[in-house]
This record gives sequence, C-alpha cells and structure tokens, in this order.
Amino acid sequence: MDFSSKLLEKAVSEMSQLPGIGKRTALRLVLHLLKQPKEQTAYLADALLKMREDIKFCKSCYNISDTNICEICANPNRNHQLICVVEDIRDVMAIENTGQFRGIYHVLGGKISPIDGIGPSQLNITGLVEKTKTGKVQEIIFALSSTMEGDTTNFYIYKQIKDTGIITSSIARGISVGDELEYADEVTLGRSILNRIPFENSLKNL
Repeated sequence: MDFSSKLLEKAVSEMSQLPGIGKRTALRLVLHLLKQPKEQTAYLADALLKMREDIKFCKSCYNISDTNICEICANPNRNHQLICVVEDIRDVMAIENTGQFRGIYHVLGGKISPIDGIGPSQLNITGLVEKTKTGKVQEIIFALSSTMEGDTTNFYIYKQIKDTGIITSSIARGISVGDELEYADEVTLGRSILNRIPFENSLKNL
C-alpha cells in the first residue's frame, strides 16, 4: 500500500495494530479522522491517553476501575458472599448485562495455558484463595469459557479450595463447549448462571 504522506502511513500503521483492524480498515478510519474537526481527534487522543495513564485495577477483584475499589465491590447491596470467577473484564461486562447476577467478581486475568506460557502464578489465583480463608465466602461460581484451558483453570482452583467447605459451582452448559462468554447472548448467559450446577458434577466431563 503506497502512501503519499509519511504521517498518514505512520497513523495507519499504528491503527492497524489494533485487534481486527487491517491496513485497509485502518486507512478508512484515519481518513475519517482527517475529515473531522481537529477538536474531535484531540478528544479521542486525550480520552485514550487519560485511560492509559489513570485507569486502575480493583484491589479486591482485579476488575478495571477508576478507583482503587471498583463500584461493584464497593456496592453494599451486592452479595459479597457469592463470587463469580471470570477470565477478564469482558466477561464481567457480559454477565452484568444479563442483570441476573448480584454477587461480586474475581477477575483472573487469563486462563492456564502451558502452550502460551501462562501458568497459575501469572494469574490472580492467590488473591482468590486468600478470600476463601476469610470465612466470608459461601459460594464460588466458575464462569470461565468451556475450553480445555478454562476447564484446566477451574480444576486447578477447585483443588486449592475444595477443603474450605465453600460451595463451588459452574455455569450450566447452556454455553456451548468452546464458546467464550463475551459472545454468548444475554438470555443464554443469564440462564446459565441461574441454573448453575455443583462443580463436582462437571468433573465427570473432564
């Protein structure tokens, strides 16, 4: 792709680094920005910079937040005895959109995947295990995707907490095997949470 401007080429190159954005799409977006008032581009750039510099991770659940404790963890009306374990922020958003869950979350930041070089120590598992020792948690829901990596992560955590007496459950398999939570429709995901099953039952499928 030939460019008449090095500045344009650089902007397209940077834009195309985003997931799902190829060179042609990046060019279309950059040319769109060129047609907008300079203030509009400045607002976008400022918003991205401010997000990158000021965004925090909740010290309790590791969710993305504007403050040290996210709004969900700080909400006294949420059930703090019920923890839903998810892979990342996108899963929190997907479950929140169902309106069916009133507990709190614990964001692992990924899944155990030896092929990708991701082990338990690289995830937020220790913090979850520590929560189970406080005596304040009654149930943990495993809501990772129905993949080999998701099942492996669920089982690893289960082994760490199985002697605590805490109820462990997993979302019902209304979510197809191999599916990611963020792509599930809200009704199916909501029902999968409400109709969750004891985690021990899911071990039969491993």
